[in-house]
Amino acid sequence: MDIWEALAVFAAGIGAGTINTIVGSGTLITFPVLLAVGLSPVTANVSNALGLVPGSVSGAIGYRRELRGQRDRVLRLSSVAFIGALVGAALLIMLPSTAFDMIVPALIALALVLVIAQPRLSRAVQRRRERNGHQGHPHGGPVLLGGITLSSAYGGYFGAAQGVIYLALMGLLLREDLQRINAVKNILGAVVNGTAALFFLFVAEFDWTAVLLIAVGSAVGGQLGARLGRKLPPTALRAVIVAVGVVAILQLLLG
Repeated sequence: MDIWEALAVFAAGIGAGTINTIVGSGTLITFPVLLAVGLSPVTANVSNALGLVPGSVSGAIGYRRELRGQRDRVLRLSSVAFIGALVGAALLIMLPSTAFDMIVPALIALALVLVIAQPRLSRAVQRRRERNGHQGHPHGGPVLLGGITLSSAYGGYFGAAQGVIYLALMGLLLREDLQRINAVKNILGAVVNGTAALFFLFVAEFDWTAVLLIAVGSAVGGQLGARLGRKLPPTALRAVIVAVGVVAILQLLLG
């Protein structure tokens, strides 16, 4: 890797850390760059997973104010995210790289529909709960746990736009402000990337130069993303989520 390639990977790390903290989908920035500098798809994927861990942690620290009062929720969701990430990481080693090519764009598209419709759907769900005299589970219940497990399995496998899926699920099933949900999303991203990276340490080869460049860049980007993301009102944040998700779908379909 020459100096210009190293700078490109570092810049991609900053961009990925920023966008991951605000929305997710940072992998769509770093992964193509790693392929362009000559890494194989599997090496690029595992190196990217490890390199993005500091960015997720940095973003979570930046959102620490929004995490207050969510300790139990974070622990519950992180436990199933850990399990899902292990499954996804194992699938990456066992399945061909084309296994998810068709389902991933459809999955992201469904998540975007949920993000757009979330305010109306949430109000309808709440009205139904009030009629039934039931306020719902404070942590989303079995449906959210199952959804986070499956989303995390996808995240352990590849992870492009997993943050969009997390936001859609939690936005629909939790009675919370979107910024507080985004803070939890950053924790889940750190859990999934960290779990997958630890698994890959024993079964795959890393490009440690790429890991270091992405790690430093994403840590910087995590702080930038937290500063930008926390200033966005819910409508603007939802618009950013949808825009990033559409770009992710196009890149996956045309890439």
